[in-house]
Amino acid sequence: MSVVDDSPGAAESATSRRREQRAWYWYDWANTTFYTSVTTVFGAIYFSSIAAEDAKTDIARNGPQPCMAVNADTGVFEKNTLVNCDVSLFGIEFPAGALWGYLLAAATLIQVLVLPITGAIADRSHAKKRMLATFAFIGAGSTCLLVTVVETTWQPALIFYTIGQVGYGASIVVYYSFLPQIAEADERDDVSARGWAFGFLGGGCALALQLVLVTLHETFGIAEGTAVRLCFVISGLWWAGFTLIPLRRLKQHQVPPHEAERGASVLTAGFRELRTTFKAARAFPLTLAFLGAYLVYTDGISTVVSVSAQYGTEELKFGEQTLIITILVIQFVAYLGGMLHGLVARRLGAKRTILGSLVVWIVVLVCAYFVKAGEELQFFALAAGIGLVLGGTVALSRSLFSQMIPRGKEAQYFSLYEICERGTAWMGPLLFASIGHATGTFRYAIIALGVFFVVGFVLLWLVPVRKAIRAAGNAEPERL
Repeated sequence: MSVVDDSPGAAESATSRRREQRAWYWYDWANTTFYTSVTTVFGAIYFSSIAAEDAKTDIARNGPQPCMAVNADTGVFEKNTLVNCDVSLFGIEFPAGALWGYLLAAATLIQVLVLPITGAIADRSHAKKRMLATFAFIGAGSTCLLVTVVETTWQPALIFYTIGQVGYGASIVVYYSFLPQIAEADERDDVSARGWAFGFLGGGCALALQLVLVTLHETFGIAEGTAVRLCFVISGLWWAGFTLIPLRRLKQHQVPPHEAERGASVLTAGFRELRTTFKAARAFPLTLAFLGAYLVYTDGISTVVSVSAQYGTEELKFGEQTLIITILVIQFVAYLGGMLHGLVARRLGAKRTILGSLVVWIVVLVCAYFVKAGEELQFFALAAGIGLVLGGTVALSRSLFSQMIPRGKEAQYFSLYEICERGTAWMGPLLFASIGHATGTFRYAIIALGVFFVVGFVLLWLVPVRKAIRAAGNAEPERL
C-alpha cells in the first residue's frame, strides 16, 4: 500500500480536499444516532423504566418494600417515582432512576483504559480506515443486540451498551484524527462545524423514523416496548450502513512506521508510541491546558444531554412521546446552531465563539431549574436553547485542538482528547445521580451542573491558544 503525504496541501488540490471533507461528514451522520437515540432518548428512558418494572415484579413476588407507597384510592402499593424505587445489581441496591447515571459512569471509565492505545495503534498502523470500520461495526452490532432488553433480563444488556460505547469512542478517536489531514488551518473551524451540524441532521432523521415506529406501534401490530427495542436495531443499522460512505471515499493518510518499529507488531509498536506520546505531551503545556479546560466543560455538555430525557420524565413529568419530540427539536436546531457557530467563528475566531457558547449553556441550566412540570412550551424553548449551542461548542473545540497538536500524531493526541472528554465524564452523571438520590429531586442536580461551565469558561479564557499553536509547530489561522 502506498504511503500518502499527510500534509493537507502538499499533494492534494482544494477540490480533492473538499471531496474528502464531504466524505468525512458522513461519519458524523452515521454515528450520531447512537449519541442521540440510544444514549439520550431510548436508553435513558427505557433502561430505567424496565429496571423499575423488574422491581415492581419483585415486589409482587416478595411483598412491598420501603421504596413503595400505598395509593390512598386503590389501597395497593405503587412506586412513587424512579428516584426512590430500588433495584439490585451485583448485590448492590440503588434507585432505578439513578441506574442510567451509574451506567454512563461505568462505561466511561472502561473507555479510559481503551482509547489511549487505540490512538497509538491508529497512528502506527497502515489501516486507519480498517480500524474505523472495526470499531464502528462493533459498536453498531452491540447496539442492535440491545433488542434483547426485557424486564427480566435487562442486566446483560448493560454489557451490550458498554461495548457499544467503547466502539463509539474508539471509532471517534480514529475519525477525528483525519481532520488535520483533510483541512488546512483556516478551513478547520468550518469543516468541523459542518460535520457536527450534518451529524445532528442525520441523528434527527433517524430519530424521526424511530418516532414514527414508536408512535404508530399499534398500527404495525407490535407493543410499545417492542417498538422501542426495534429502535435500537434501527440505530445500529443506520450507524453501520452510512459508515460505508466515508470508508469508501476517505484516503488512508498514514505515516510510515519508525525504523525501530519495523517488524514489530502493531500492538507492541502502539504501546511504545503511547509511552512516547505521554512523555512528549509534557513539552506542550498549553495544549494540555486547553485539554484541562475542555475536560471540564465537555463533562457538563455530555451530562446535560445524557440526562435531559430523564430530567423531563422524572422531574417535569412529561411522557415519552413529548421527550422524543423534544430531542428531535434539539437535533434540527443543533444543525442550524452548528452552521451558525461556523459562521461566527469566521469573524470572531473559535475561542471567542466557544466562550460565548459556554455563557449560553449557563443560562440554559438556570432556565431548566425553573421550568414548571407539564409546561411543554417552556420545555421546547429550553430544548431550542440546548440545540443552539450543543453541536457548535464541541465542533469548534475539536477544530481548535487540531491546531495545537504535532503532525503525525493526530490519533494519539485525539485519544488524549477523548480521554479528557470521557475520563472525567463520569463526574457529571455521578453528581447528577447522587444529588437526585440524596434530595429526591433532580432540580438541584440540574442546576449543580452549571459549575462545569463556569469553571470551564475561566480555564479556557486563560489559555493563550495562538501561542499553543506556534509551540506545536503549526501554521496559525487568521482568527482565533
